Amino acid sequence: MTSWLGVALLPSAEHMRSAIQLQEEIGGDHQLHPTLTADGNLPHMTVFQGPFTASFDPEKELGKIGGSTTLPKEIRLATVGIVYQPTGWVFLSLEKAPLLHGLQHAALEALESHLDREAFDTSKDTTHFSESERASFAQYGYRYTGDAYAPHITLGRAEERIAQNVVRTAPERASVPSHWVFDRLSVYVMGEHGAHAQTLAERALDRT
Repeated sequence: MTSWLGVALLPSAEHMRSAIQLQEEIGGDHQLHPTLTADGNLPHMTVFQGPFTASFDPEKELGKIGGSTTLPKEIRLATVGIVYQPTGWVFLSLEKAPLLHGLQHAALEALESHLDREAFDTSKDTTHFSESERASFAQYGYRYTGDAYAPHITLGRAEERIAQNVVRTAPERASVPSHWVFDRLSVYVMGEHGAHAQTLAERALDRT
């Protein structure tokens, strides 16, 4: 049986609240989907997501990922900006810190053998992907790995015109924190638009 799961960095409690508020403020009259909440669809920064076979054990693999790379107690990332991503996505883009590449590499090493490659969506329209994103998608079934890795918190999705307008007017609607702090790793069940719908395992960053 195929399970659609992800590994993510979760914001601190303060920045969890900030992301939820930010989605509400920039959306204005247009609600972005899915709605972010502190006890449902959690704001998060995906490290990797995709289809997995029944051999995947969330607690075990998260332990491998967290234990195979040296992580600080908190990861602090600078805001790059609120950006539009085809098609219809609104992202809070974050700095591409070297530490994140190491974390994603550790995740791919732990998870690759459990990927259900037969479940990759080979019919997906990738014409709007960059060359590196297409290569990432072909190899891992996920658009953002390696050179294509794009650290971000998804603020939601909307019809194309609305999403573009939300990004354009965001500076008028909200004040965005200059940095975001992450203090946990999680394995989650993917919900609507890849949302962090259910936490299956969680681990503090600096746990030994």
